[in-house]
Amino acid sequence: MLRPMIFLPVAVPLLLLLLVVLLVVFVVLVELRILSYAYRKIGIAPRYVFTILVLTLIGSHVNIPLYSVATRHAARATIVAVNVGGALIPALLSLYLFVRMPTRGRMLIGTAVVALVMNQLARVVPGVGIVVPMLLPPLLAAAVALILAFRQAPPVAYVAGSMGTLIGADLLNLGRIAEMGAPMLSIGGAGTFDGVFLTGILAGLLA
Repeated sequence: MLRPMIFLPVAVPLLLLLLVVLLVVFVVLVELRILSYAYRKIGIAPRYVFTILVLTLIGSHVNIPLYSVATRHAARATIVAVNVGGALIPALLSLYLFVRMPTRGRMLIGTAVVALVMNQLARVVPGVGIVVPMLLPPLLAAAVALILAFRQAPPVAYVAGSMGTLIGADLLNLGRIAEMGAPMLSIGGAGTFDGVFLTGILAGLLA
């Protein structure tokens, strides 16, 4: 009786593909669980977490053009835009926490400290945009929040990290757009991996 067989050269690629798919699914699930936990920790009600995650993931692919600036290194102008998932949603969440939490003064102080440091550390990379050390903003925001509001540090850390990075690294450097020579400068343009988004999430987790 003949039996169907899968030869080794065919089985190995299929097995590798299956392992890759399982790894991707695992990483996505872990990331979603971590993000969900982080949002709950900073004070977002559990019933809103899934909606925020979906809007952030979808919004990371949406850039809203604001205006254009003539560049020094190219004939075309640089379009300045804001990324929905990487900047707009973190800003709206920060506003929500600022209005809802009783630590408004500490949030303002924390945001000012982070913004000042980020503005000093931000560097313009031609053709890329504005860059800052990746891990420093969330560590700084978490440390400042723990000093200012030990028992209520997570929401303070999120607001200080998100808004401090957005203001200090991005908004206060918009006057240097002409040096970048990039076709588009998207504030929060790396979406879920942008400094503004990651700083808020990591700062909230660390605080």
